[in-house]
Amino acid sequence: MCGICGFVGPGSGETLERMSILLRHRGPDDSGTWTSAVPAVHLANRRLAVLDLPGGHQPILTDDAQFVIVFNGEIYNHRELRAKLQKRGHKFQSDHSDTEVILLGYREWGSRLPERLNGMWAFAIYDRARGQLFCSRDRFGKKPFFYTRTRDGFVFASELTSLAAHPGVTKTVSRTALQKYFAHGYIPAPWSILDGVFKLPGGCSLLLDVRSLDYRVKKYWDLVLEPFERLPTNPEEEWGEQLRELLDRAVRRRLLADVPVGVFLSGGIDSSAVTAFASRHVPVGQLKTFSIGFAEKSFDETSYGQLVRAQFKTDHKLETLSVVRARQLVDECLTRLDEPMADSSLLPTYLVSGLARQDVTVALAGDGGDELFAGYDPFHALQRARLYNRIFPRPIHAAIKAIFDRLPASHANMALDFKIKRTLRGLSYERRLWLPVWMAPLDHAGLEDLFGEPIDLEELYAEAIEQWENCPQTNLVDKTMQYYTKLYLQDDILVKADRASMMHSLEARAPFLDIELVDFVRRIPSAYKYRRGTTKYILKKALQTVLPREILYRSKKGFGVPVAQWFRKGELDLAEASLGSLNPRLVKQRAEAHRSGRADESAFLWSFYVLKRWAETNRVSL
Repeated sequence: MCGICGFVGPGSGETLERMSILLRHRGPDDSGTWTSAVPAVHLANRRLAVLDLPGGHQPILTDDAQFVIVFNGEIYNHRELRAKLQKRGHKFQSDHSDTEVILLGYREWGSRLPERLNGMWAFAIYDRARGQLFCSRDRFGKKPFFYTRTRDGFVFASELTSLAAHPGVTKTVSRTALQKYFAHGYIPAPWSILDGVFKLPGGCSLLLDVRSLDYRVKKYWDLVLEPFERLPTNPEEEWGEQLRELLDRAVRRRLLADVPVGVFLSGGIDSSAVTAFASRHVPVGQLKTFSIGFAEKSFDETSYGQLVRAQFKTDHKLETLSVVRARQLVDECLTRLDEPMADSSLLPTYLVSGLARQDVTVALAGDGGDELFAGYDPFHALQRARLYNRIFPRPIHAAIKAIFDRLPASHANMALDFKIKRTLRGLSYERRLWLPVWMAPLDHAGLEDLFGEPIDLEELYAEAIEQWENCPQTNLVDKTMQYYTKLYLQDDILVKADRASMMHSLEARAPFLDIELVDFVRRIPSAYKYRRGTTKYILKKALQTVLPREILYRSKKGFGVPVAQWFRKGELDLAEASLGSLNPRLVKQRAEAHRSGRADESAFLWSFYVLKRWAETNRVSL
């Protein structure tokens, strides 16, 4: 696990070193640079040593010095690929470095290499003979890759802060990206908060001609939901057995490391499943697990984590997040964030990462399970929403919504009034906008008020609309899963996991995103993922012989924090806040409505607070 950066074109060694230093938290164990004078190519790496500790120094060059690589991530099938390459005559300098496997794999297979990789990655390979820089990002975008074309060069980095340290990068905030931030709570790829700076989307590669600086982005993989045409005699039994085998294999792969490995254990289905399978491959009592608890009971899941810990006899460490400790974390965490993101579960993820880093260098997590198996609450709302739209004509939606908006706001985690109000807000729009509007920190009218200008809905939610319309299946569940897996997972969940863990120099691995498992799960019909009101139906059936029923069939809480209470009690305050050209009157009105209990505006207030802290830390004008 590492941080990478580099540039093509004018620039000094000092610039490269400055960019590298800003990634030190991603790789505190080692660093390296490589430069070429003509044409000018500069590459740097910060290393968190996980595999082949003595032989993994980067950048790595082929023995003839034609190819050079900087790499961030882990390749879980590197041993199999190494064996194939050796049979084809390639000679390795390292003992078991996955970085060198990528390098020689590119020499053998060229741009088709990413299709063969099982893992998470962002890398750049310079081919000196052809004058080409080949960059790639893993299928789901677990590892970050920012890039920009400057006036006379090309710059890339694992994090925006590092990239912005290059003098050729313009530090102007993108107004379009800013609007999308308040529409989603995160900034969807390929956008970034800075104008002209982009994220390479997951499943894509980029090929740059280092002389002309022309480049093209190409998608090498896409998640396509293609249900099996024929069902087995007993789907629950047959698919359940395959799921258990694939998940066990995915976990086993991710336990391989030359450093200590543990598991994040929240007590939810996904992290509990990872713990269960990991315990099969680690001596009894030696698997380290880590949990975060909350003083606020509606947010606390520690009793479930303790149940799993006891069953699988793990070496468990728990830390409870008090209001005081959580408030301290806000500034500590947000001032280290390279790009604003408004998922408040960043805070507990940051804390559990710090807790784990005291004992391990790698931690396995349950990311991806909710997206692949239809595990989120909005899946429950889909059929009710369709029925509501059939019974009540759209002209009276506003009146119904106004009635429910008058109900007092509860600030408990996922309270019923919150779900009802969010659902009604989305139903005022056409179906393809239900999901993004349900999840938006600010509705369309609020966005236009905040920015003081008309905002086109088609452009605002273009990425969400694209996923909805491009889904090959027509049912609502499949379209919703596509939205979650291809947008929300990449640009919210995985960004949160990467930034929070790497702030502590901890590598986070996600077994549910193993490509063999994903290729099977995408073939399971949605009727077996969300079935008769049960989310994750087939996964729960598969795990009935693995996990306690109390874990499988309890209500979902999520990994949130009591942000709503903090704003209501004044522990976080935006009543007098202003930020650039954004309408301060709207912020004040929403803050007062929230504090009085008339409405739950915590999503918008937290989004604004995060943006304000990011702008102040980075000295950026909006």
